[in-house]
Amino acid sequence: MGALLLASAGKHFRDPGFYRDVVPGYLCRQDAVPGEPRSSTAQHPWAVLSRDEWIALSGLLELAAAVGILLPPTRKPTATALTAMFTAFLAGHVDALLGAYGPQGTPRRRKIHAVRLPLQAPLIMWAWSLRNAAVPAVNPGSRG
Repeated sequence: MGALLLASAGKHFRDPGFYRDVVPGYLCRQDAVPGEPRSSTAQHPWAVLSRDEWIALSGLLELAAAVGILLPPTRKPTATALTAMFTAFLAGHVDALLGAYGPQGTPRRRKIHAVRLPLQAPLIMWAWSLRNAAVPAVNPGSRG
């Protein structure tokens, strides 16, 4: 899991476009364009970051989780947080799949998101299972 998270975190910064579709639009702040009138459309209360900022933030979270999952003292809380994060990402994957089948969708996007969404289930289960990953116990009375 640590290696997967490191690879994914790196991809967030090398190829952020790979993640653009899975950031729901309602989470994305709509910044004013210089020289254009400010949109009168109300923004969702969770629209606090731009799409690129959400991608960078999730990359940083995955980087931190990669480290946390490898360190025995932080493994359980990190695995719990990862389970929550992967579960939260389901909303983005569902949104991306719906968009792929919408008017702007393409056959390629449909295939990509039809595969990406179900991959979340094993990631969620794997992260949850790491909460109970065996950590060698040290018996103070034993030698060796």
